[in-house]
Amino acid sequence: MKRTLLGLLFTGLILSAGVYTYLREPDLVPDVSTVTVSTGDIVDTVGATGALEAVTTVQVGSQVSGKIEELHADFNSIVRADEVIARLEPSLFETQVEQARANLIRAEADLDRLTVSLEDARTKLTRAEGLSARDLIPASELEAAQVELRSAEAQLRSSNAQMTQAQASLNQAQVNLEHTIITAPIDGIVISRSVDVGQTVAASMSAPILFLLAADLTKMKVNANIDESDVGRIRPGQVVTFRVDAYPEEEFQGQVSQVRLEPIVVENVVTYATQIDVPNNDLKLKPGMTATVTLEIARRDGAIRIPNAALRFRPTDDMFAALNMPAPEPAGRGRGGRTPGTETAAAAEGGGPPSGGSGAGQGGGDAGGRQQIRERFQNMSEEERAAARQRFQAEGGGRGGGAAAEPGDRAGRRNRAAPVDAVPATERGATTIDALFGPLATPESQAQVWIFSGNELKPTMLTLGVSDGAYTELLGPEVPPGTELVTNITMTEGAPSRPTGATSSPLIPQRGRRR
Repeated sequence: MKRTLLGLLFTGLILSAGVYTYLREPDLVPDVSTVTVSTGDIVDTVGATGALEAVTTVQVGSQVSGKIEELHADFNSIVRADEVIARLEPSLFETQVEQARANLIRAEADLDRLTVSLEDARTKLTRAEGLSARDLIPASELEAAQVELRSAEAQLRSSNAQMTQAQASLNQAQVNLEHTIITAPIDGIVISRSVDVGQTVAASMSAPILFLLAADLTKMKVNANIDESDVGRIRPGQVVTFRVDAYPEEEFQGQVSQVRLEPIVVENVVTYATQIDVPNNDLKLKPGMTATVTLEIARRDGAIRIPNAALRFRPTDDMFAALNMPAPEPAGRGRGGRTPGTETAAAAEGGGPPSGGSGAGQGGGDAGGRQQIRERFQNMSEEERAAARQRFQAEGGGRGGGAAAEPGDRAGRRNRAAPVDAVPATERGATTIDALFGPLATPESQAQVWIFSGNELKPTMLTLGVSDGAYTELLGPEVPPGTELVTNITMTEGAPSRPTGATSSPLIPQRGRRR
């Protein structure tokens, strides 16, 4: 009896432990992650970097070689047009002017001497002609007088050319002397000074740069390099915001003025220079600053926003099984495992006419009808086959043609407009190519989201617009703000299936089932 009681007690303890273990085993429940439809601004942007520059920058150089004698401008100096900003040592050029002037005086004296010689030759020829008319001198003396006159005239013309050359040399020497005085070509600000007093500049091959002037620092530009994948969305007039390291908390604005056609290739990366006009009335921005640019492509204020995480969600069969839901059939499949449009192509095999009636989409039921059509077509004569082909094509049964091929549009066959002759860009009446860029098309696309309601996933097709990478504009149908869209479903350990009272530890987090 005692052994029986002990056995019953031991069996009861084992059953109690099993029941307790069963009651304490946590359930695996689906954890549904959702995001909320909201209202806000959506801005589609393109990012780039660029450098600030003055709108007009002029390099001031020296056209002659020499030593810097004076400097009348320094860094940050404000100068006016024709103001003297530097002088070169002029003694060498003054000597060249004096030498050229002396050469001119000598040429003028030679011209006067040859003019007198010409008058003398003319007088001698007149006298010789008179004496020859009376046969007082031989004919050879008359010919000698004529030759002397022509020689004097040639010498006079040569002297005239030499005098012109001497005058030109004098003018050149005077111009070189004037070039020793360096003046500002425009009103502006000295950004850079490259020489000092006493330094020698050599202008043998190219003009050395002495100063760099900026015309107006209240108007600047940013030259940004736009990647080739984004340049198709850039248009003149678009709003631009940018920041510089000197003022990290301040945002500056500008506007796109030009998209240059010249590609910039660096390590097989192609970019295009885009010029952005920037006002700088407070003179905070300085040439050479690096700007982090954000170009605004499209903007929607107060739009209904769909989080992009919900657009990327694709439920799997395991997720539907965890929710005790049947997995939906893949979209786009017809009966018999055939996608729409394949029946039309199959009916056209062998050049025969399509099967009439409701054969499209019937699956294997069409095989017999098509086989009969093929046999009938093979039993026709050549004339009957040609007539059948013509009748078949006239009814639109050919591949890719007519109304019978319209179900195959999903395979990519669409009616396209006939190409027209393009008008050359130079004949469209525009002064720059930027004016010929067409407006950007309004983005519109279709996407599917999933709504978790009543422990069920419900798909909804949406028409979407502008996206900023995090949110996408909703065009339709209307989804009220606050609607929760599914982004993920995971299996987690839930709370115990039975309440456990005080045995639960307050230090262990309890995860309940998400409803």
